[in-house]
Amino acid sequence: MKRADLFRPRNAVLTVLGLVLIAGTTTVVAQTAPLPAVQWDNRRLEQLDRNVRRLERAVTQRNAAGQPVLVEPDPEVVALQGQVAIMDRRLRDLEATVQRVNGDLERLSFQLDESQRDNAALGTRLRDAEGRLRTMETAAQAAAAERQAQAEQAAASPTGSAASDLAAARTLVTVNRQGGLEALERVIANWPNTAESREAEWRIGDAVRAAGDQGAAVSAYARALRGWPTDAWAGEVTLKLARGLAATQRPAEACAALGEFTRRYNARASQDLRAVAARVRSDAECP
Repeated sequence: MKRADLFRPRNAVLTVLGLVLIAGTTTVVAQTAPLPAVQWDNRRLEQLDRNVRRLERAVTQRNAAGQPVLVEPDPEVVALQGQVAIMDRRLRDLEATVQRVNGDLERLSFQLDESQRDNAALGTRLRDAEGRLRTMETAAQAAAAERQAQAEQAAASPTGSAASDLAAARTLVTVNRQGGLEALERVIANWPNTAESREAEWRIGDAVRAAGDQGAAVSAYARALRGWPTDAWAGEVTLKLARGLAATQRPAEACAALGEFTRRYNARASQDLRAVAARVRSDAECP
């Protein structure tokens, strides 16, 4: 027999052992002090095992002789069994509760993941909408500014049109040079960065050159030629610039202007303009 088998519940055998001890003993010794703790070693365990076997044989013999042994349950054991049953039910209840909680946690985790995905998608859509809104606002502001500028130009313009303002200024400068110059300045101020404003620049150069101011004329021609425009007048105005530079004792700059004429406008220039270019080149002593 294994040593661990000695500790199995033997309620019936222990009860019989108590009855036999009462029947076979006529004197009970009262103890006034607790017994010392039993030191369980191999010898004591083997002795206990032999005693249990004797009790088992005694119970078997009494049952065979027709004297059955009545075994009453131990109240403490019964109470302990009841407590164990209660604890077992509570444990099952706790297990069921834990399972329900785990299920709820899984559902909540899934819902949380879905909410996070939805929030991310909504955030992306919101950022896109904000970007489109900012673009629309910028475009609306630019359009409003352009309309405001056009309205201001129209309000400041005598005729409401750049071409009409330029035509009126060209006519005026032939009969009233100072008034015409002022009208040309208004074209430049009211219609900046237009073909009309560039033409107004070189026409101012013609007017001041006619009055004998070559330096002012050179400045006006240079402003008209910013970016080297491709208008029909650009080649002629370039030669006027070169001639004015030569007249103001700047031959190197005059030769540079003639080089731009040759590179940009000579192919489309008339024979008269090419002849003028040759004379200016000779006067400036260009190589």
